[in-house]
Amino acid sequence: MRDRVTFSLQFLFTLLVAAFLAVPAGLSIAAGVTVNYFRGIQSGVTLQWVVQVWELYADTIVASILIALGTLAVTLVVGVPAAYALFVRGGRLARLAEEIITLPLAIPGLAIALALLLTYGGFGSFRRSWLFILAGHVIFTMPFMVRSVMAVFATIDVRSLDEGAASVGASPWRRFVDVIIPNAAPGILAGSLMVVTLSLGEFNLTWMLHTPLTKTLPVGLADSYASMRLEVASAYTLIFFVMIIPLLMAMQWIGEKGSSR
Repeated sequence: MRDRVTFSLQFLFTLLVAAFLAVPAGLSIAAGVTVNYFRGIQSGVTLQWVVQVWELYADTIVASILIALGTLAVTLVVGVPAAYALFVRGGRLARLAEEIITLPLAIPGLAIALALLLTYGGFGSFRRSWLFILAGHVIFTMPFMVRSVMAVFATIDVRSLDEGAASVGASPWRRFVDVIIPNAAPGILAGSLMVVTLSLGEFNLTWMLHTPLTKTLPVGLADSYASMRLEVASAYTLIFFVMIIPLLMAMQWIGEKGSSR
């Protein structure tokens, strides 16, 4: 009896926390498809605000997608080999390099952006291009890719796999592509989803680095809340949720599959 009461209280508390988090998001989504938010749902349902967001801010949405994909490409090309090298080499130097790579996790995004501005702000064309934001996103998301891949390496005998492939004459490149990467696929996929999700939603760092011609989705979202009707801003939030929620669900699914394995 006591266990049932405890479970019921815990379940009720969980529902209250979930409602506390979900209700504001639900109200924001509802506002984005309501003709007049202040009159409520009885004013009618419409997609005109979503269409208006696309007309006004389509460039920011496309820019965010391109930057997220570019960030993913760089973190894959650099992060996966780096994780492999750090795990195989080991030692103090490898641990030091790992700490340097993961340092952005402990530094506010605004501080990283300020450091980039002080270092590279004088390069005019680079400063004004989307590549400047891409560089910031790579620095910010690289630790998540490296950590995800290294976590998978920790669960398998990488050295034995590598030595076994070498014993049959496989070159280092073939061993990495044909043996290491397939075994690290769950970590690579989880890291990839995390990188894309974080890049799409990153605001602090991007806000400092962007120019009027290089706005991303979160910056456009803040701009819409500051200067447009509430319905338009809420419709923008709806578009953001449509992009992010499938990625979050995929991350949850991968995490559950990894736990079951």
